[in-house]
Amino acid sequence: MTDIGFYHLTTSPLERALPRLLEKILEGHKRAVILCASQERLDFLNNALWTMGKASFIPHGSTKEGSPEDQPIWLTLQDENPNGAQFLIQTDGVTSPSLSTYERCLDLFDGNDEDAVAQARQRWTDYKNQGHTVTYWKQTPSGTWGKGA
Repeated sequence: MTDIGFYHLTTSPLERALPRLLEKILEGHKRAVILCASQERLDFLNNALWTMGKASFIPHGSTKEGSPEDQPIWLTLQDENPNGAQFLIQTDGVTSPSLSTYERCLDLFDGNDEDAVAQARQRWTDYKNQGHTVTYWKQTPSGTWGKGA
């Protein structure tokens, strides 16, 4: 089973919170797939990752850039893992039927959107019922993460 962390965004939007999480993944010499709900979101995150990291760049790619095997971070609309990622990042409520093929999943959701929160609660219940280990993380006012109960 996969360890699934729910990340409740409350103080900063996805495009500002995501680079910090990706930097941690890269520091651990791991790879990630970011599953996006729409081409617009994928393009937006693709552009944001050029300028939002510590060093102003998070190495990443998508089908536009190609060569997924060379990309430590892969943005996609498909349920795929072409870069051999250990981490799956689900955005905007999308889910992957291949969840169990990853070591860890990060499910990021907008805490200021009541529908997104309700959908995250349902995913939490579903994942627990499937036997996955689930944890809850909420943004602090400073934008860091605090583990919830």
